[in-house]
Amino acid sequence: MKKLLSAASLIALALSAGSALAADLPYRKDTPVYVPPPPPLTWTGVYAGANLGGGWGAGSGNSNYWNTFGLNGGVTNNLGGGVIGGGQVGYNYSLTPMFLVGLETDFQGTSLSSGNGNGGPYSPAAGNGGLEWFGTVRGRVGVTLMPTLLIYGTGGFAYGQYRSGWTESSAIQTGWTAGGGVEYMFLPNWSAKLEYLYSDISGGNTNGYNAGIGINNVNNHTRWNTVRAGVSYHFNLGAPAPVLAKY
Repeated sequence: MKKLLSAASLIALALSAGSALAADLPYRKDTPVYVPPPPPLTWTGVYAGANLGGGWGAGSGNSNYWNTFGLNGGVTNNLGGGVIGGGQVGYNYSLTPMFLVGLETDFQGTSLSSGNGNGGPYSPAAGNGGLEWFGTVRGRVGVTLMPTLLIYGTGGFAYGQYRSGWTESSAIQTGWTAGGGVEYMFLPNWSAKLEYLYSDISGGNTNGYNAGIGINNVNNHTRWNTVRAGVSYHFNLGAPAPVLAKY
């Protein structure tokens, strides 16, 4: 019995000594590891992407070259349907959580054509021409109905190269474009859009009697509709810095 009590006393003494030694050791608190939050969803910033769609002519029926002096809107180069595709670059700025403004430019290749001599890919044998390419520089004004859903109107400057099958020549025409669309942010840095544009470009030559018989005459118009789908990556360049949480 005495031996058992002695052993218990020794164990208790060892435990108390270990506790006292541990109490004398300096206390060290582990430094917390900072895990940055995911990037916030924002429309503000630079973006770039690609688009693909189709188009068709928007002629008013005044497609003969004898419709001179701008009568009934001048000559309209007939265009049939075709494929349109290219890329876009832009910048958005959120004025408020609901309202957004922006600027976008795009460049497109097209196969818009017609075989009646006033439109289509250039072919001397077929006597047709067409809209070979075009681009736009547009402002955008939008409303974010939800943080991820943007509805917008857009409009601005348009330019493109039209080639005539009758004269076997081409000219770069300038004008305007307007339309609208809807865009959805399906990931923090990715959005998809569906957009419609109406475009009207014409030549710049006003010499002589200003008769709309030349491809580069101010009364020689090329008009078409565009419907396209696009995808953009948002780089968040120019976006406000996120507010970091304090620990």
